[in-house]
Amino acid sequence: MSNNSILLKIENNVAYITLNRPDVFNSFNREMALRLQTILDDCETNADVRAIVLTGNGKAFCAGQDLKEVTDPDLNPGFKKILEEHYNPIITRIRSIKKPIIGAINGVAAGAGANIALACDIVVAHEKVSFIQAFSLIGLVPDSGGTYFLPRLIGFQKALALAMLGEKISAEEAERLGMIYKVIPLENYEEQVNTLATKLANMPTKALGKIKELFNHSLSNDLDSQLALESKLQIEAAQTEDYEEGVAAFIEKRKPEFKGN
Repeated sequence: MSNNSILLKIENNVAYITLNRPDVFNSFNREMALRLQTILDDCETNADVRAIVLTGNGKAFCAGQDLKEVTDPDLNPGFKKILEEHYNPIITRIRSIKKPIIGAINGVAAGAGANIALACDIVVAHEKVSFIQAFSLIGLVPDSGGTYFLPRLIGFQKALALAMLGEKISAEEAERLGMIYKVIPLENYEEQVNTLATKLANMPTKALGKIKELFNHSLSNDLDSQLALESKLQIEAAQTEDYEEGVAAFIEKRKPEFKGN
């Protein structure tokens, strides 16, 4: 069983996680899904990691589930296991890790692959990328949080149509709809992803984690609950060393040097 299905490189406080089954468009089997969970857990607890980039190797970001696994009686774990042990834990980890996660979409993102992309905090893609909710085309329903994130990102009507019709959406259209943050030109794609990741890794990590927590709760909180949570987390943020550094740098008219504390 290969342990190279996910690659990890840590550089300049950024963890670069690369889906690495390019021969099958980085589609997931059980080993790959469990390995991604382990690597995300390691990145969460590693103090040297202050930002995470999730990307793919080859022509695709991720084509979702490896259908060879579900059509082979000897390999098929069944959809209950696939969802409850493979994809759902990946999505909940991406949303709960209190560090910024960039989805650097390098190629087609289809099915669960598209929804893993949409679960990331900041999603960028180059102009050749496309997104497709491919589930209905083989008689399935969107999973991996697709029915949660997509209507919240682009609205109920458009999201439902894309889920039912399984239409391919270009990166430019995805940006226009608010599905992703930004399209990056292919010629300097990697450079711009690295610049974005390095910028986030040098920002106040605890504050970014609290911002993420606030936005997660905003999806279900009422206004009073959200205001109360803002107050709580603002008080916590004001007690961090990075806040002290930020204020001192502002007063001293210099660039702050945040440590993530």
